[in-house]
Amino acid sequence: MEFNVIKKEGGARVGEIKIDDFVVKTPAFVPVATKAAIKSLTAFDIEELMIQMLIANTYHLSLRPGAEIIREFGGIQKFSGIRKPFMSDSGGFQAFSLGKGAILGRSKFEYEIEKKPSKEASIAKISEEGVYFRSIYDKSLHLLSPEKSIEIQHDIGANIILALDECNPPSADYDETKEAAERTERWAKRCLAFHKEKKSSQAIYGIIQGGLFRELRERSAKAITSMDFDGFGIGGSFGRNKMYETLGWLQPFLDKEKPVHLLGIGAIEDIIESVSYGIDSFDCVSPTMIGRAGYILITPESGGNRKNKFRIKITNNRFAGDKSAIDENCDCKMCKRYSKSYLNHLFKAKEFSAYAIASYHNLYFMEKLMNDIRDAIENNRFKRFKEKWLG
Repeated sequence: MEFNVIKKEGGARVGEIKIDDFVVKTPAFVPVATKAAIKSLTAFDIEELMIQMLIANTYHLSLRPGAEIIREFGGIQKFSGIRKPFMSDSGGFQAFSLGKGAILGRSKFEYEIEKKPSKEASIAKISEEGVYFRSIYDKSLHLLSPEKSIEIQHDIGANIILALDECNPPSADYDETKEAAERTERWAKRCLAFHKEKKSSQAIYGIIQGGLFRELRERSAKAITSMDFDGFGIGGSFGRNKMYETLGWLQPFLDKEKPVHLLGIGAIEDIIESVSYGIDSFDCVSPTMIGRAGYILITPESGGNRKNKFRIKITNNRFAGDKSAIDENCDCKMCKRYSKSYLNHLFKAKEFSAYAIASYHNLYFMEKLMNDIRDAIENNRFKRFKEKWLG
């Protein structure tokens, strides 16, 4: 993998990730294709939308259909028919979060794995070895170790893979967060060693943790960036204002020659603000998930709802007879053809096409947003762009 910074404006930067036969222009939004698919959209839709890169879910793909099946196809592109570069996550977050402990806190995260699993019990247990978890599909027992995570991602064949990290719940205290960050560092070394031993051509990112504590974030950043990763991810759970503060802490410690990915972030204001801190890529399920719930992303000129100026709830009764385009300031094929009234009808009639139309538009919106961000930075207009969108 090769990464080149083309233009900077303040902390924001435009770059290119060249990997295999693909070029990804950054800053980039990376839609989530959890099971090697985006719900309600086809590979043709994804290619038509000019999506640059997708991220698949290691946890789910390892359980169904199984990484070995994807490997036999020659990798995730050939398996899915999607001719785009892929990232794959480590699977750790899902192994943690699909156990109740991710919500209840680390002290209640433990589960006696030798006992028969029940619906009431947490289904994950963290140890130095890795994460023991029970499948959400059949409750079978699995160990996700750093080596196993990388092996699965090698089989999946994503172009960029992520090291296994331990993600704390936001409620974790200093000692719990410190323990998780230190374990993440040890796991990162094991992931990197296994990856290099197998001589894989895939790029690999290390993950910075440390929760809401500046000392731990800085310590994690120093440790992870000192390792021979191709890029870095910033993980963890934090509120919006705390996230910006955290990015400010990390800026001095990030390798300026390597790309930085912010995990699980997809809100419009978060993306625009985070670009100011030098973030090169983002992934989030939000645009398609909220689209399937009837939320349509819109530009500031179109006027959002009282809670969020960047979206409208198309199922509201006020749109039942609205003849205007879904977003009058959008030139995607859905907005050119369909009215708010028709989409309102499709959602209320529970027609599957409603999910496809909303998901298509929302991803087009995200790609257009990222293209406009890159254009603004290249022309020294990002500060004005940010003021226009965020006020």
